[in-house]
Amino acid sequence: MLKAKIHQATVTQTDLNYHGSITIDTDLLRATGLLPNEAVTIADCENGNRFETYIIPGPAGSGIIGINGAAARLSAVGNRVIVMSFVHAKPEEAESHVARVIVLDAANRIRERFEQKTTL
Repeated sequence: MLKAKIHQATVTQTDLNYHGSITIDTDLLRATGLLPNEAVTIADCENGNRFETYIIPGPAGSGIIGINGAAARLSAVGNRVIVMSFVHAKPEEAESHVARVIVLDAANRIRERFEQKTTL
């Protein structure tokens, strides 16, 4: 199940020589409940690439979305990406599960936030 999503983040830097990960502004992590070292799937809206990596926290208020290591070849500065985290849930857990979603503007500031319930 979807745990959290950062929608329409703009890549602010890439670093091919860094040892991996995605760097994300700590304020955005707090807003979604995403954690340092948490595995995430990234979807690049500009080129369709999808890849997995883990989170490194960036400075709060910086708006940083940095694609590091080999994944830097799969995106580019200025590209819009979607960052998603997933969890496994038992049926009884799924009934009360809520995903936290934020939608960003072009400067990676929160434009909208909402929760998506799992129940119909």
